[in-house]
Amino acid sequence: MTDSLHDLNSRGFASDNYSGVHPEIMAAIAAANGGHQVAYGDDAYTAKLQQVFAHHFGEGVEAFPVFNGTGANVTGIQSMLPRWGAVVCTGTAHIHSDEAGAPERIGGIKLLTVETPDGKLTPELIDKEAWGWGDEHRAQPAVVSITQTTELGTAYTADEVAAIAEHTHSLGMKLHMDGARISNAAAALDLPLRAFTRDAGVDVLSFGGTKNGLLMGEAIVVLNPEASTGLKYLRKMNMQLASKMRFVSAQFIALLEGDLYLRNASHANAMAARLRGALEAGIADGSISGLSFSQPTQSNAVFAQLPDGAADRLRESFRFYDWDAAKNEVRWMAGFDTTEADIDAFVDAIARELAAG
Repeated sequence: MTDSLHDLNSRGFASDNYSGVHPEIMAAIAAANGGHQVAYGDDAYTAKLQQVFAHHFGEGVEAFPVFNGTGANVTGIQSMLPRWGAVVCTGTAHIHSDEAGAPERIGGIKLLTVETPDGKLTPELIDKEAWGWGDEHRAQPAVVSITQTTELGTAYTADEVAAIAEHTHSLGMKLHMDGARISNAAAALDLPLRAFTRDAGVDVLSFGGTKNGLLMGEAIVVLNPEASTGLKYLRKMNMQLASKMRFVSAQFIALLEGDLYLRNASHANAMAARLRGALEAGIADGSISGLSFSQPTQSNAVFAQLPDGAADRLRESFRFYDWDAAKNEVRWMAGFDTTEADIDAFVDAIARELAAG
């Protein structure tokens, strides 16, 4: 057995992608090993996965396992668009800010971005870019893409998603949801997955797994078959078709057949709430100064602003990212494996750095 190359007790606050694999997911991969199964998705596990997604989202949905979130978003949105179509999204949307131009370069997708204070679109904000139909000089708005939870850690309520869907559909457009942290949203809203997706009018969903305990893998879930076409071919064209798909599907079965998705996400959310609560207490009693919060903490992300130089000094012991360096704004993420001791140690370090006086 090869020795580990890193400290197995080391955890930071940079990203929920930093975490390892949940033991139940690793066990599911091992259980799916051995023997032969038909490649490219015609296996027992991928067939079972369709039943698991139907349990959560209702009959008639179809799931397409893929490798990663960028692949899920690009491929899923491609299936919703004509070649001349464009997508309305926020300026902070992952498809715009964190996918290295993949929607444009790989998908040929024009993004029409709208700035928002909290990472959330509204019908009124959508209208800022949803116009110009019939104008041959303008990419035609055809899809709205929202992120749940958002890149700023905020969560759309079911009513907010429904209002967006109703408005989007009234304009003849379709609604895509980037659900990289959809389980965190379900935990935060205390709602079934279907309540703020299919029942609220979402047409196509990118369902995230990697940030919530999977080794690798996401899924494109077609909630409205009339809104998507060609995914069977697009997935292959976009290099997202796994030959040994059973190992991606087996992970999702383990995540979703029971309540593991919700246990993992609830824990991550609770750790973020613990971090914020402890820091708020320090601010209130005067032991911490110079720290403020830039977004509400509704999921597993805490956004804060620190005094000059404080972030770099804290990063000597704890890894995390700047969100907006010009504003000294940072992002702290909790994961399914974050412990209370991790949070308490980080709070102590912040308190020492920002001790009043």
